[in-house]
Amino acid sequence: ATTSFPFIKPWMVGLVMAAATGLVLLGGIKSIGRVTGFLVPIMVLFYMTGAIIVLAINYQGIPETFRLVMEGAFSGTAMFGGFIGATLKEAIRWGVKRGVFSNESGLGSAPIAAAAAQTKNPVNQALVSMTQTFIDTIVVCTLTGFVIISTGLWSSGETDAALTTMSFSHGLPGNFGGIIVTTGLILFAYSTILGWSYYGEKSLEYLVGSRSVKPYRLLFCIMVFIGAIIKKSLLVWAFADMMNALMAIPNLIGLLGLSGVVVMETKKYYDSKNGDII
Repeated sequence: ATTSFPFIKPWMVGLVMAAATGLVLLGGIKSIGRVTGFLVPIMVLFYMTGAIIVLAINYQGIPETFRLVMEGAFSGTAMFGGFIGATLKEAIRWGVKRGVFSNESGLGSAPIAAAAAQTKNPVNQALVSMTQTFIDTIVVCTLTGFVIISTGLWSSGETDAALTTMSFSHGLPGNFGGIIVTTGLILFAYSTILGWSYYGEKSLEYLVGSRSVKPYRLLFCIMVFIGAIIKKSLLVWAFADMMNALMAIPNLIGLLGLSGVVVMETKKYYDSKNGDII
């Protein structure tokens, strides 16, 4: 936000985000569901529309984009690097790390919110929950990658959000590209903050009891403000990646143990007369 809108200071962002988070948290899971259910579709459509416009403007670069993607995936150089353990190791490390950070697949976090949904059959909710991974990783991330490559800035040396912002700004006239990325990041960050606040709340409530909910919400809002003003470090991201890995271990073990139940319930669902997805 401070890059695309220089007049906005970090403390302003932190104060607004903390206040907005507190207002939503007062309403509990229903309030969180209403807000995220409204923001997330807008965020995705807004960002995807911007990406498609960039690709349409830079349509000449699309064939070269496909060529670079296929060449990078199947060329002799990439394969040789994979055999000696260099390219393959880094591809897996960064792919898994950023993929899990993006869609939380396998962490066991999303089911906390899914469990609060009102549905006639758990398979219904499971099918709905599966769409988030497809939209997030396959659609949104693919469009982002295509924008970065088609604009020719993939080798600029920039990384992360700065590279995406630069690519959108290069692909669209004026500062519209930067505004699209910044707005998408703000909405994504806010919806993520709300979601993880609920995950933490339910986990703490399970361990300590319902008396911990109000102090937790207050502390969480304070930490939202602090997180906006402190200088980020590689240590924070490394710690987040480590915690994600530790979350995945017990959850994946549980998934393997419950795989038979999942298969049975899914088969029962599709065999029933009312087994439609909607």
